[in-house]
Amino acid sequence: MISKKSKNVINIISLISVVGVTISTAALIIVLSAFNGFDDLLKSMNDSFDPDIKVTAVVGKVFSSDDERIETLRNQEFVSSIAESLEEQALLKYDDQQFIATVKGVSDNYTKVTGVDTMLVVGDFILKSKGQPYAVVGQGVAYYLSLNLNYIDPIVIFVPKRDAKISSNPKNAFNRNYIFPSAVFGIQQEFDTKYIIVPLDYAKKLFSYKTELSALEIKLKSGFDLKKSQEKVEEILGSDYLVKNRYQQHEAFYKIMKSEKFYIFLILTFIFIIASFNIIGSLTMLIIDKKDDIATFRSLGANLNTIRKIFLTEGWLITIVGAILGLFLGYFICWLQIKFKLVRLGTAGSFIIDAYPINMIWTDFVTIFVTVITIGYVAAWYPVRYITKKFVVQELDRI
Repeated sequence: MISKKSKNVINIISLISVVGVTISTAALIIVLSAFNGFDDLLKSMNDSFDPDIKVTAVVGKVFSSDDERIETLRNQEFVSSIAESLEEQALLKYDDQQFIATVKGVSDNYTKVTGVDTMLVVGDFILKSKGQPYAVVGQGVAYYLSLNLNYIDPIVIFVPKRDAKISSNPKNAFNRNYIFPSAVFGIQQEFDTKYIIVPLDYAKKLFSYKTELSALEIKLKSGFDLKKSQEKVEEILGSDYLVKNRYQQHEAFYKIMKSEKFYIFLILTFIFIIASFNIIGSLTMLIIDKKDDIATFRSLGANLNTIRKIFLTEGWLITIVGAILGLFLGYFICWLQIKFKLVRLGTAGSFIIDAYPINMIWTDFVTIFVTVITIGYVAAWYPVRYITKKFVVQELDRI
C-alpha cells in the first residue's frame, strides 16, 4: 500500500482513499453521537413529566378511585409511590388574554412520581399553601396568556358543565373558578403549551367529579424491572385498565426518533459509498501499473486467485486503516465537544442547553466499523475481480 509506484499519482490517490474513508467514518461517529445526545436530552425531558408507569381507563376518560384493585396495587413491593391525576380541557383567561389548555389536577405526592418540580423556569412548585390552591403553568401557556407571577391577578378557568342544559345565558353552561399561578415549568413544547397543574381536589370541584380519576401515575422502587412490574400491574388491574410504560406513553415519538437515526445513518452510508469510488480508482490504476510484476509472480508459480488476493488485501488495508483512523478521529472530536463544548447552540440562555449534546454508544462504533469494512470490501472486490480479468488475464495468456 505504501510502496513506490511508477506514477506518483497512484500513491496520491491511495492516500486520498484513506483520507476519504477516515473522514466518512468520523462523520458517521460524530453525527450519530450528536443525534444520541439530542435523543437522550428529549427522553430526559419526557421523563421529567412522565411517570414510570401510567394507568388509564380502557373505556371512557375516567375511572373510580374506589376500585379495590387500586388499593391492592398500592401494597405491591415494587411500588414506591402512586399519584392520582384528573385532567380536562378548559378555557383560561388572564387579564385580556385567553387560551385553551389542559387543566391537570394532581395529588400531593405528585413530585415523588415525576420531576416537574426540577424543571421550573420561574417561581416555586407550590400547589397548596395555608389551604389556598395554586397553579404551576407550562411555559407555552404562560406565554400565550402573558402571565405574571404577581399574586394579584388570578387565572380564570372556564369548564363546560357536565350536566349543562340549554339556557339563554351561555355563562350558565360553564363552571368557573379562580387560581393564582405560583410557578412556570419548561420541559418541551408538547407539555409547555398544553398543561396547567393544579391540586386534585381543586380539579375535582372544578370538573364536578367526586371519586373519578383520569390516571394513576406510578413510581417504581429502584432495582425492580420495569417490564415485569408492568406485567404485574396489568395482572392486578385486569382488562379494564390500560397500562403503559414511558416508551408506550410516547410510542410514536420514540419510533420517529429511531427512524430518524436509521435514515441519518443510511444517508451518511450512501455518502461513504460515493467516497469509496476512490478505492476503485486507486486499485484500478495500481493493477494496470503492476502488470509486469504480476507477470513475474505468475512465472514464479502464483495463480490468478493468489494475485487477486494481493490486490484485495491492498483494498482492505485502505479501508481498515481509514476506518480505524476515522473511529479515533470521531471519538476525539466527540470527546473535545463533551469536555470543552466547542460547538454551541446560539446565544446563551436561548436554549435548554448551551452546546450540542454528545453521547457515544459503543454499538454505534461496532456497527459503523462493520459497515465501512463491508463497503470497502465490495469496493475492492469489483476492480480486483473484473479489471484483473480484463487487463491481466490477457497479459498472462500472452506470456
